[in-house]
Amino acid sequence: MAFIPSKSDDSLAIDPQVAKTLGQDLTAQYEAAEPFPHIVIDDFLPRSLIDYCLDHFPVALDPDGRAFDRDQERYKQSFNPDFLDDANLRALFYAFNARPFVKIVENITGIKGLIPDPYFMGGGFHEIGRGGHLSVHADFNHHKLMDVERRVNVLIYLNDDWKDEYGGQLELWNEDMTEKVKSVVPLANRCVMFTTTGDSYHGNPNPITHPEGRTRKSIALYYYTSTWDEDKVSKTTQFKNRPGTEDRTDWHVRTQELLTEYLPPVLARPAKKAASRFIR
Repeated sequence: MAFIPSKSDDSLAIDPQVAKTLGQDLTAQYEAAEPFPHIVIDDFLPRSLIDYCLDHFPVALDPDGRAFDRDQERYKQSFNPDFLDDANLRALFYAFNARPFVKIVENITGIKGLIPDPYFMGGGFHEIGRGGHLSVHADFNHHKLMDVERRVNVLIYLNDDWKDEYGGQLELWNEDMTEKVKSVVPLANRCVMFTTTGDSYHGNPNPITHPEGRTRKSIALYYYTSTWDEDKVSKTTQFKNRPGTEDRTDWHVRTQELLTEYLPPVLARPAKKAASRFIR
C-alpha cells in the first residue's frame, strides 16, 4: 500500500481530509535524523504513477530543460514539467504543488507555510546517464523571482532493480565534510525528503555504472517559505569536495562570489563577466 493514497489509479488525487494528518507521526523521526533533518519513505506513491512516469519519461530537452556536463555535474539533464507532452504527467506535477501534497510535506517536516514553486526552477524530472554524477553540494537558498527562501527538497526515485554497485546513491554528509553519514540507493518509489540549509550537504557523486546503460531517473520538488529578508546572503549551489577523492573545486562560482563580496557593484559586474570567460 502506498504511503500517499490516491482516489484514482491514473492521477494523484489526495483526499484533503487524509492530508490533514498524514505524516504527523513521522515528524519526530524526521527532526532527529542525522546529519540534518530528513526521512526516507518507500512505496511513497501509488505504483501505477511510478510506472506511468517510467513509460512516458521525456526523451528530448524542452525549451526550459537543461543539460550539464562539467566536473561537478556530469551527464545530467532536467526537464521542466510545463513542457511535458503528456497531460497526465503535467497534472501529476501540478498535484505536487497543490495544497493536499504540500500539507503532507508540512506534516512530515514540521515546517509550516510551505510555498510550492509554480516555475519549477531546477525541479521536475531529472536524469543522469552512464558515467554521470552530481557532486556533493548545498542547494541554492533563494528563489529570486518569488523572493522566498528554500526550505525542503522532495526527491522521488524511478529506478527499478537498482543495486548499490550501480552507483548514483544519494549521500548525506556532515557539516564539516568529514563523514558520509548516510547513503541511499535510488530505488523506484523511494522518497527522500530533507531540510535544505547552507550546511545540508548531499549529492550522488558515485558515477552511474548500470551494466545495461540505464539512466538514473528521479523527480525533484522544492518548497519554500516567505522567510527571506535582506540580511540573508543569496547563494547559488555550493559544491564541496569529499576528503580523499578527486572531486574538483567549482572555481567559477567561488570566483564570482569573491568578486561580489569584495568589490563594489560597479566594479564587480565587469569583473565577473571577464572572469567567466576564463574560469569554468
